[in-house]
Amino acid sequence: MKTFVIATLALLGSTAIYAADVDQNLIKQGEYLARAGDCVACHTAKGGKPFAGGLPMETPIGTIYSTNITPDKTGLGDYSFEDFDQAVRHGVAKNGSTLYPAMPYPSYARVNQADMQALYAYFMHGVEPVAQENKASDIPWPLSMRWPLMGWRWLFAPKVEDYQATSADPVIDRGAYLVEGLGHCGACHTPRALTMQEKSLSAADGSEFLAGSAPLEGWIAKSLRGDHKDGLGSWSEEQLVQFLKTGRSDRSAVFGGMSDVVTHSMQYMSDADLTAIARYLKSLPANDPADQPHQYDEKVAKALWNGDDSQRGASVYIDNCAACHRTDGHGYTRVFPALAGNPVLQTDDPTSLIHIVLKGGTLPATHTAPSTFTMPGFAWRLSDQEVADVVSFIRGSWGNKGAPVKAADVAELRTEDMKQTSGDDLGQVTQHN
Repeated sequence: MKTFVIATLALLGSTAIYAADVDQNLIKQGEYLARAGDCVACHTAKGGKPFAGGLPMETPIGTIYSTNITPDKTGLGDYSFEDFDQAVRHGVAKNGSTLYPAMPYPSYARVNQADMQALYAYFMHGVEPVAQENKASDIPWPLSMRWPLMGWRWLFAPKVEDYQATSADPVIDRGAYLVEGLGHCGACHTPRALTMQEKSLSAADGSEFLAGSAPLEGWIAKSLRGDHKDGLGSWSEEQLVQFLKTGRSDRSAVFGGMSDVVTHSMQYMSDADLTAIARYLKSLPANDPADQPHQYDEKVAKALWNGDDSQRGASVYIDNCAACHRTDGHGYTRVFPALAGNPVLQTDDPTSLIHIVLKGGTLPATHTAPSTFTMPGFAWRLSDQEVADVVSFIRGSWGNKGAPVKAADVAELRTEDMKQTSGDDLGQVTQHN
């Protein structure tokens, strides 16, 4: 027994010495890169310990759960660097099986080898080990078989190679590296084919890159290209930096899944990297050659100011929205976002706007913008028709050019939300339609 204790202490001592010998600057760099990749958002369950996995992710074929990526033996404890690299950049687990593409390894394929070394150092020596077994997916057989994923990877995953500079501007190149690689922005903001691969993985692949996606967990990941109507054409580089850093800007406010990105990732990025991301995004051209900047139309503002709420949806807006967003649609800068000219409100798919009217949202607190502001949900108060009316009113006022919304669109989203909640607040007024 005494021999066992001595041997154990010796082993622990050698492990501590080994951890101490690891370059602390490399670990710190890896922590920063893990922030850039927002690894914690997917690999941490609600109420769980960081990076211990277990977060459920809904897919068209069933639910999968993120894995434990702490250095415990139930996570990455026995992973060599080569094992880690194979998983992150190649999409191949230590046991040789192909990972589900919910892990954005097609984007990580362009992460540089040096950054991979830093990430490995951080996850092996800078993260607290958590003993938590990985949870099996809820995907039914035969869809749960992994071998078809190997074919998917062969068909759609790019060649793994360090990112190569393509721009004369090193700032844009840095932004491209972060957006196309670690940031994996295309995983949400690029449309997918029926076989679920992103239609473009980089700006060089074509105009579908970052052109906006189908609804994801009840939200639309909008276009990040240069279109004014529903993209970033009307945003300045400085406004983009402010938005990424604080979750709010003169143009809009963060909501949905992007709130987690700001909370866990973007607010920790350096100003230089945020500027690089913004400059790269601003370099992407518009997809619509006829796209024009927003032209404010004061007709609705004048009517509301004069007490005329006869336009359909106007009275609902006055009663529920105008106190914060104002009758002129300009809102209050970096507190309650402007609705006039807001590209989020003019996307072809109105899902995000309907969803936020039903469920509300809260601006996250960040280090440089600690105040939070909450918009209440109105599902308990407004019928499907009333929501459709006010959403249509917003999408068509002050020069906005969004198409009208039908009550059936609202009812469908309300039903989906009820499946994820008790339904008490989401369904009680639908009988008034």
